Amino acid sequence: MTGPGRRQAGAAAALAAALLAAGCAAEPTPSSTPEDGPVFTNPVIRTDAPDPQAIRVGEAWYLVHTNAGGRNVPVHTSPDLVDWTAAGDALPELPAWADPGRTWAPELIQLAPDRFVLYYTVADRASGRQCLGRAVAATPLGPYRDDSTGPLVCQAELGGSIDASPYRDADGTLWLLWKNDGNAIGVDSWLWSQRLSDDGLRLVGTPTKLLKQTEPWEGSLVEGPFFHRHDGRLHLFFAANAYDRASYAEGYAVCAGPTGPCVKAAENPILRSNGVASGPGHASIVEKDGRTWLLYHAWPPGQEGSTDPGRQVWLDEVVWTDGRPVVKGPTQGPQPRP
Repeated sequence: MTGPGRRQAGAAAALAAALLAAGCAAEPTPSSTPEDGPVFTNPVIRTDAPDPQAIRVGEAWYLVHTNAGGRNVPVHTSPDLVDWTAAGDALPELPAWADPGRTWAPELIQLAPDRFVLYYTVADRASGRQCLGRAVAATPLGPYRDDSTGPLVCQAELGGSIDASPYRDADGTLWLLWKNDGNAIGVDSWLWSQRLSDDGLRLVGTPTKLLKQTEPWEGSLVEGPFFHRHDGRLHLFFAANAYDRASYAEGYAVCAGPTGPCVKAAENPILRSNGVASGPGHASIVEKDGRTWLLYHAWPPGQEGSTDPGRQVWLDEVVWTDGRPVVKGPTQGPQPRP
């Protein structure tokens, strides 16, 4: 191996060594959960709301999820991450190149006070595959408009492209993560990253493969990626295995940067089925008052694959122990509100 390949392998080895060292170096970071006060119980959205992602704008939270109830991109609002109110369809009209009925895994990012970009998966008529679009609005509720003449990303030869996730890094650069839908055609499913233009509407440079399914718990796929930095370390969270089975779960890797290399955590999966929630995953992270929370969907045990109630939204705290994320869930008992 020579050139960039040798450098990347060296970086990955160094990253793996750092991960191993972290396990025996730092003291656990305690939860800042208050001793008493108001509590809540999961799930926080009890109807079908798969693939949830939320952002905070001012004093309100805005959550979007995969199509349900006849809406392309259902949107909910909340003052506290617990009490959610349905607020309509953020993307009432699809672009001319897309077909309705399969609008999946939307995610929002705010780029200016009056500029919000929505990334979403949709059925591309020309290729017959799921591909990625982007739409813009002046408010987080929308309506978002996609004025493009075709998909932002569409790897039709790799099964299509799904699960777009925008990320602004510490240096201000914008990135997009996604998955090629390889399991749809029996090939590998990779998680990819690529730089975005400052307006969030175009890809810049070339895409990079970050990781694919390699571990037994992952089954035949990885998906639902998102980045999160904690104490300077870049974490790549992802879901894996069949979405409609109890084996679906959430894991993470640590990456040297937005283009990798990335090393999967030895303790994966960090969120898995238990007696109260089945197939938890396709998560996103929110932070409030110094605490980290994981939003994710899960089925009621024994009702995997249903649409009523379907995949409900759960909220559980993440604590950082030796620099590693530990999810305190799935939890259905009373816990302090965020």
